[in-house]
Amino acid sequence: MKLDFSKGLLPAIIVDDRTQEVLMLAYMDETAFNKTVETKETWFYSRSRKEYWNKGATSGNKQIVKSIQYDCDGDTLLIKVDPLGPACHTGEKTCFFHSVQLEGEVGSGAQDESQTIYADLMEEIQDRKLKPVEGSYTNYLFEKGVDKIAKKLIEEAGEVIIAAKNNDKEELVYETSDLLYHCLVLLANQGVTLEDVEAELRKRSSKKGNAKKERPEIENW
Repeated sequence: MKLDFSKGLLPAIIVDDRTQEVLMLAYMDETAFNKTVETKETWFYSRSRKEYWNKGATSGNKQIVKSIQYDCDGDTLLIKVDPLGPACHTGEKTCFFHSVQLEGEVGSGAQDESQTIYADLMEEIQDRKLKPVEGSYTNYLFEKGVDKIAKKLIEEAGEVIIAAKNNDKEELVYETSDLLYHCLVLLANQGVTLEDVEAELRKRSSKKGNAKKERPEIENW
């Protein structure tokens, strides 16, 4: 069985080799495929721009190819990569970050809203990073860099502690919101996504009750 480029373009499903998460879907013709094999970086053909593009050539978010597979018909590619940054132009780790709630699906309402506000805020922060806005405090932090952001994070953590010790719930909510915001800015500045953090939390949660010699303080969280 060989790849069938007779129809021109083949869909290429890009997967994180480490987490097995689907990152994006793009298209390759034979030239883009050969470039991918030759350079061990993903190359695609843009159907809208009618041109070839090397993922991460301008953003730095390259994808280092680890393996290439194709389906039984030879007309769909599955490419596992080591991503050097977010796959999506929005700054999200994967292009598939929107969900469709099925009829009768459990999990609607206020809880979902509280869970998605972090993703919404992170998306806005990433958007500021990609498309700076004059007068934006977020862009000010990005311009000053990790030292300034880290300093603000420490300051906000102190304010949270003071609010808690004063038993001021309203102030605690306010200061915690500031702390979380600055934490997200730091993550975005360092190229870390919410999905990275969520994956680590899930990994820890799955190990509940097991010995965690490297982090004994969270053994029984």
